[in-house]
Amino acid sequence: MSAAEIDGFADRIRKHQGGMISAWVGIPDAMLVNHLAQEAFDAVVLDMQHGMWDMPAAANAVAQVRLAGKPAIARIPVGDFASASRLLDAGASGIIAPMINSAEDARALVRTTKYLPLGERSWGPSLALNHMGLSADDYLKGANDLTVAIAMVETRAALDAIDGILGVTGIDGIFIGPADLSIALSNGDQVAPNAAEIDSAMQHAVARCRAHAKFACAYAGDGERAGELLKFGFDLVIAGAETVQLRAGARRAINAARRIASGS
Repeated sequence: MSAAEIDGFADRIRKHQGGMISAWVGIPDAMLVNHLAQEAFDAVVLDMQHGMWDMPAAANAVAQVRLAGKPAIARIPVGDFASASRLLDAGASGIIAPMINSAEDARALVRTTKYLPLGERSWGPSLALNHMGLSADDYLKGANDLTVAIAMVETRAALDAIDGILGVTGIDGIFIGPADLSIALSNGDQVAPNAAEIDSAMQHAVARCRAHAKFACAYAGDGERAGELLKFGFDLVIAGAETVQLRAGARRAINAARRIASGS
């Protein structure tokens, strides 16, 4: 069985086969990840940039996502490319790298996420081999296609350099961070991820991805915004963080109980 048959996520997103919705988890609890992975998400992202994950916890969470038959993606801390290869070794299907502002930044990401001849990823995917049931030779031959390297576009510099970033061989797609992008485009004046200017920038990014035959992902604060971004043409979107979903669910339950108890 080929690597692509073991895990079809990379092939699906590269071929733009329907808009995907991913969970987003910053709370470092593998059991929480297990619960979310049982829902109809297409993937689960572990946020190691602003979340509290360490490497052992993240590796356990990757295993929980794999157990549910879903792909796990990890967003690494800024510039922590060493963690990128370790997370792939643990069985992650993709890496999101924040603050990729130039083609050189993109090449640095590729060096640690792709094996030769594209990059310089070091060998050691013991957990990935376990999860996928592949021989070492089969994993080595398929890993560059099996996993994805995703560059975050969230600054004015990155937006200006988007063609150069997308033109780097080994960069599979981009991920738009609309909150940071809104701060950048307003020169620090506001956090407005749903502003018209951000919509325009995001639609431009999707167009440039299509021109380079790459895929586009983005963060959305809730399901409604996620649906709008799918209409823009994004291939994968986040429908809010787990903290927002957890509190919203609790609020709904509390309000329903109060309403019924009061007879209103």
